[in-house]
Amino acid sequence: MSKQAFGFCFGFRRMLKLNIAEPPVDVLNLFNQYSENGVMTVEQLHKFLVEFQGEDEATVDDAQAIFYSLKHLHVFHRRGLHLDHFFRFLFGDLNCPLACLGVTSLFFPSYSAFCYVFILHRHCPSASGIRVYMMLCKNKEGIILNYIMKTENTEVVSVHHDMTAPLAHYFLYTGHNSYLTGNQLISDSSIDPIVKALRIGVRVIELDLWPNSKKNDVEVFHGGTMTSPVELIKCLEAIKENAFYASEYPVIITFEDHLDSLLQAKVAQMVTKTFGDLLFPSMDFQEFPSPESLKRKILISTKPPKESFDNLKEEENNEQKVYRCVNISGKSIGNGGGFTKRKEVHIQDKQNEMEEEEEEGSVSEYRDLISVHKVKGKGGLANLLRGDSRRAARLSLGEQKLQNAIKTYGPDIIRFTQTNLLRVYPKGTRILSSNYNPLLGWTHGVQMVAFNMQGYGKYLWIMQGMFRANGGCGYVKKPNFLLNVDPKNEVFNPNISRQIKKTLKVKVYMGDGWHLEFRRTHFDAFSPPDFFAKLQILGVPADNKKVKTKPIEDEWIPTWNREFEFPLTVPELALLRIEVRDYNMSGRHYFGGQTCLPVSELRSGIRAIPLYDKKGRKYKYVKLLLQFQFI
Repeated sequence: MSKQAFGFCFGFRRMLKLNIAEPPVDVLNLFNQYSENGVMTVEQLHKFLVEFQGEDEATVDDAQAIFYSLKHLHVFHRRGLHLDHFFRFLFGDLNCPLACLGVTSLFFPSYSAFCYVFILHRHCPSASGIRVYMMLCKNKEGIILNYIMKTENTEVVSVHHDMTAPLAHYFLYTGHNSYLTGNQLISDSSIDPIVKALRIGVRVIELDLWPNSKKNDVEVFHGGTMTSPVELIKCLEAIKENAFYASEYPVIITFEDHLDSLLQAKVAQMVTKTFGDLLFPSMDFQEFPSPESLKRKILISTKPPKESFDNLKEEENNEQKVYRCVNISGKSIGNGGGFTKRKEVHIQDKQNEMEEEEEEGSVSEYRDLISVHKVKGKGGLANLLRGDSRRAARLSLGEQKLQNAIKTYGPDIIRFTQTNLLRVYPKGTRILSSNYNPLLGWTHGVQMVAFNMQGYGKYLWIMQGMFRANGGCGYVKKPNFLLNVDPKNEVFNPNISRQIKKTLKVKVYMGDGWHLEFRRTHFDAFSPPDFFAKLQILGVPADNKKVKTKPIEDEWIPTWNREFEFPLTVPELALLRIEVRDYNMSGRHYFGGQTCLPVSELRSGIRAIPLYDKKGRKYKYVKLLLQFQFI
């Protein structure tokens, strides 16, 4: 047992013991229940996985794979698992809280083979064992190598939602002003935020298109601000290279277009040349296609083009010039010759016709890019939401406008989102790139809740938690009650009282790993941290609830052993947010890690919960040990 020295006063120092993680009493009791004479066999471990952990599909081979993983960590006993080995498994990477191991059937011939390669990569990525294994599976070598490299430092998860429904039936991981590196006023525009967003699974990228200073090329920046520009072509190339890094499901690029028809044509040429066969062709949908049918496709969404105001104004000016040139009697006004210059009029008419044909061609090129049409609320929002459109389309609303609309048109919004896409974006006053509560949109069926991905904070952590569902592919299937109409022709109302469907019981055992992740005085210069855990359910208003443990003083490995219950009326939309803080008497409790998990995908039993930093990056060592139970 090691010791740590902390400053005290007048130059004195005090030595404090650094404890090691001990199995909680519940873990000890479970080990005794599923073992004999202090040793747990493969068969007994399999029984534990099925009976207590609720892994009904687990096999003896799965249990054997766990044995192999522990053998690699040099804590394996040839006769079976001892208590410490069992505890190491429960607190390890393979015992994750979400359905993280279903991917084995897609990439590996057996669960044990997956575990073997996963453990080798996790602990010695250069090990020759990986290449030896791939040599034994030559037909899967490329897939396995690609998969291993892409899952580094992430949970290994699989897509398990039905991906054959129309796009409107899914929540989409959506970015706002995806090119900005910081605040909304003076930060730089760059391809780096775009690359980062795509690599964490974001599926909707927003680009603001503006003419450059010479009006001969297109740049991306936040208009009306001092943000620096980045060339559109660089953004397109970055999207092409990273679009399918984290997910094979479609990427949608939303253009906020501030261009004339000639520059629109230039955009069309750039997009077509850059994306090639990846670009999904323009067409009108009565119903959107499915994510499955759109795999590895890029879709463009923007408002349909029309002759720009400048072009219309130019044509009107030309007509007026002709009119001034020729009076009713056929005499030239202002020309002393007293005769009509019919040749000049004829030339002007020809020029007008040529310009119109050129503009029509430009408009047509740009229109051919658009597969998800953006519509505007002409005639009022109510008419648009209640209208019977023959084309599935996308509508955009600011967060404040959505809040106001929900008060009056809540059911209409849900009906609209059953067949159309609705995008909500942050209000303009969020100049520091903060975000808003995404549940307001999700509980009303809004598919594209657009977020500033470059910052951090509670709402962004909630967004990240939502899209850990379904293998982190960026698409989460909406619950059926958001897609259906009941026999009374009514839709889901998130604000009414309902019966409790199920209760989630969470027991918070302990945490570990901070002493390996942070320097000794990171939290407190004079003593180890006083950690406490906060838990919160977010979903429909009736399900929202907050609880917390008591602080454990001067302990790097806190043991709380607290149990909480969360009654849930709509568990399908519920998220469990967990945050650990170091208690401070000043009230400024220092951040110690966070995570957010979709309740609908939690695995029952005792699970290891990895924590993330403020920017959503997973800590290498910091974990919590929790038990989940649904009653």
